[in-house]
Amino acid sequence: MEDQEFQNKIKRLAYSSILYCCSLMLIGFVLLLVYLNVIPINNSNDYLDNSYVIDLDFKEPYQAYFDVSFLDDSEDNLEIKFGYELFKNTPNYIGPNNDNLERAYAGNNLSCNNCHLYAGTKKYAGPLIGIIQRFPQFRGRENKIGTIEERINGCMERSMNGRVMPKDSKEMKAIISYMKWLGRDAPEDGKFEGTGFLTIEIPKRPVDLTKGESIFSNMCSVCHGENGGGEKLPNSNVYKYPPLWGDDSFNNGAGMNRVITAANFIKGNMPFGTTYDSPVLTDEEAYDVAGYINQQHRPTKPNLELDFPDLKRKPVSTPYPPYVDDFSIKQHQLGPFQPIMEFYKMKYNMIKKK
Repeated sequence: MEDQEFQNKIKRLAYSSILYCCSLMLIGFVLLLVYLNVIPINNSNDYLDNSYVIDLDFKEPYQAYFDVSFLDDSEDNLEIKFGYELFKNTPNYIGPNNDNLERAYAGNNLSCNNCHLYAGTKKYAGPLIGIIQRFPQFRGRENKIGTIEERINGCMERSMNGRVMPKDSKEMKAIISYMKWLGRDAPEDGKFEGTGFLTIEIPKRPVDLTKGESIFSNMCSVCHGENGGGEKLPNSNVYKYPPLWGDDSFNNGAGMNRVITAANFIKGNMPFGTTYDSPVLTDEEAYDVAGYINQQHRPTKPNLELDFPDLKRKPVSTPYPPYVDDFSIKQHQLGPFQPIMEFYKMKYNMIKKK
């Protein structure tokens, strides 16, 4: 009897030893996967500063989902990483002072990241998640169905004040690869909560330039400078805070040079660090400071008269003629915009929002 009990104890001890050893082996295997980055673990808080992103259901922030550092160095992933780098530090690769002037497609030192914040992942900051799914797309400015390459070159010629980037260039391919990666789990139509910009309630009055200047001085100049010239990173061509006017800023053909568009962007994103769900400026303040900024000197894009072949499609806050209405250039630049919108509604049955 005692021998049987002793044997049972030995068996239980053996089973326990086997279970313990298996547990150790499993823990060791998991640690090995973590060490090899097969199972990525993020212990850094750096993401909180520069990677405000949208998770798989496109509703809440998720730190690692759009972090290219988790990608391995396969050929495809290297192209994605280059696209990200090009997006964040644009002037180093295609700016006017880069090492290869044949690739100086941009005419200023802005980065794509200066408008599409946090590398194109921030809600209501023109995020590029799902942008690939939304093209080809009809564009009123060209009055035709356009490709994603044509849309990127629209930015090149306007926001970047530069020239067309060849569709088969490594830079164009890398940017598109990065955009595809951003949208790898986007809805089929590319749309989600956070696309585009917030929408302000447009004041029923002209822009107050005096108030706009005061708001700029009190709220914006700490980053962008009293002269609107921005601030570069130390020993770099890249802007930490971009110029809002002047020779190194976007030209007068850029979408951001429209008061309503600029005010919508400012409302959800400025001063820097603002989020869509906790705006700092009122709608009226965003409107006035946008108008003030867009009245300052900036480069002139040639051939603007060719924009919007169907002039009825021209946004009401487009600051340059020709127009199909009789409102003044000043009113198209500074408002009030409601009478212009009402004109298009009455005559053409078109609802204008910007």
